[in-house]
Order: sequence, then structure tokens, then C-alpha cells
Amino acid sequence: MVGTTKLRRRSGVAASLVALVTAIALVIGTPVASAAPDAPDEGDNKSLREVLEAASKGHIEAKAKLDNSKKRQKELTAQYDAVQERLVSLTDEVGLMAAESYRVGRLTSVTMLLNSASPADMLDRAAGLEVMAQREGRNLRALTEAHEQAARAKAAIDNEVREQEKQVAIMARKKQDAERALAAVGGQSSGGFVSTTSAAAKPAPRNSDGSWPSESCNVDDPTTSGCITPRTLHALNQAKSAGFTRYVSCFRNGGSGEHPKGRACDFSAEAGGFQNRAATGGNRTYGNNLASYYINNADRLGVLYVIWYRQIWMPGTGWRSYNGGGSPAGDHTNHVHLSML
Repeated sequence: MVGTTKLRRRSGVAASLVALVTAIALVIGTPVASAAPDAPDEGDNKSLREVLEAASKGHIEAKAKLDNSKKRQKELTAQYDAVQERLVSLTDEVGLMAAESYRVGRLTSVTMLLNSASPADMLDRAAGLEVMAQREGRNLRALTEAHEQAARAKAAIDNEVREQEKQVAIMARKKQDAERALAAVGGQSSGGFVSTTSAAAKPAPRNSDGSWPSESCNVDDPTTSGCITPRTLHALNQAKSAGFTRYVSCFRNGGSGEHPKGRACDFSAEAGGFQNRAATGGNRTYGNNLASYYINNADRLGVLYVIWYRQIWMPGTGWRSYNGGGSPAGDHTNHVHLSML
């Protein structure tokens, strides 16, 4: 009887402790999820991650240079067209002067002065000669300068065209690198996840030439006790503003990929945290929409690649199938993985 009473008391204390822990967790906002680890074990295919990172980064950098070159070519073309219009005007004006000289004969300064009727007329004619000489000299110099400007602009345009051809070739090589690496693990072209209703994210800061600034892991990660880059934090906050507020884990020590560099985040498909099961129903829809959000805003945010539900998206390849080893974490069927430049 006494033993039974003690056992009941112990059971009551244990139940009270569980209730207390649960209450504290709810108060401080910690997600309560059975067997929900802090971060999913995505596997560690280091060579694949390195190839994908290099390929995607190379593609994005080449794309930025290509876009900048096209912008520069447009500006140069406008300059070239303006110079061409000026050339036409100057050529017409010089042509009229030449035609007039041919019609009346080339009047020398001596002839004009000798034909003066008076000293005053001689002074007027002398002044007229000076004005004509200045005008003709200006027009000829302007015409020569315009020709030189046109030649420089044309050469600069040709340089930009060569630069664009170079960057297009780099992008093609980076795409091949990524496709070869993915093909080795069964990666094929896939349908992917696309939504036309994704909100537009606020663009992350860029350099004046359109390239992405180099960033280090130097800001506090709000999801862990580690650090992330400013661009990663911006992408995380933009997603939250767009309504994607489920559990997230970014910085992670060790392993390959971008997590240790503060350039990656894992977004749980389930509201309670990472679960060791593939997302279904509304949880899968949440993941679909989040993946689509980052893809539609990839150029605004500086997205390197996105992995979700056995598929990976990269700027140079689009969606490809992805084999992570069969587990929900490795195949990314329980979370969306985001890697940033």
C-alpha cells in the first residue's frame, strides 16, 4: 500500500515536470516537436557540393558581367548614334562651303582686299575673312573629331560584343559542369516547382557594376548561436515578410556546403520543426511555395541554389532531379535548403 502510494506520487511529479517544461517552451516560443532535431542531416557529398557551388557561382558572376556588358553596349550605341547624326550635320555644312567655293572660285585674301572700294570696306572684308577662316577651321576640326569619336565608340561596342561572347561561353561551361555532376548522382531535367504568385522580394545590395559584393559570416544568425552573411540574413527576413515563418536553421558547424560559411538555411516544411518524414499535404505545399519564392526572386536576392523534394534548382540549369541517399533529410523532402552567394 505504501509502495503504491509512493509510485503514484512519483508519477504525479513526473507528469507535473512534463507539463512545466511544455508550458515554459510555449512561453518562450520554442517549437515542441517529437524527435525534431535542431538541423537535418543532409548527408555529406562534399565533391558534389563543391562542384555545384563553383558552377552556380561562376554562372551568376558571368551573368552579371554579361548584363553589365549589354548595358554598356546600349550606352555606347546611343553615343555612336549621336555622333553619327553630328557627322551628317557637319559633313553637310562642310560640303556646302566646298560647293560654294567651287561655284565662285577660291577667293584668296589678297584678291578680296584688292577689290575693296575703300579703306573701310577693306577692314570689313578683312574681318569677314577672319570669321570665314575660323568657321571653316572649326567645322573641319569638329568633323575630324566626330570621325574619331565614332571610331572609338565602334571599337568599344565591338569589345563589349566580344565580352558578351566570352561570358556566354563561361555560362555554357558552368552549366555543363553542373549537369555532369548531377548526372553522376542520377540528376535529370525535372518539372520543378513554379508559382507565378510569389511576392517580389526587396533586392539585396549590389556593386555599381551589378556584381555581388563579397561577404563574410559576420552578422548574428537569428536561428542559431552562429553567424550568417548580411545577404543570407536579408533573404531570410524577406521570406519571413512574405509569410514563410515556420522553423528555420541556418548556421551549422562542420560538414561541407554553405552552412558553415553562414550562406545557407534549412526551412522546415512542418510548423513544429524538422521531422524524420517526407512532407505531405499542406506541409508539402508550404515547401513548394517557399522554393518557388526563392527561385522567382533568385536574381534579386543572390540565390546560389535551392534543393527541395528530390530536386535542385540552379540559375544555369533550372530544375534537376536530386538524389540525397533516400532519407527525408538527404532527399530534402522534409525541408527546403537555400544556399546563397
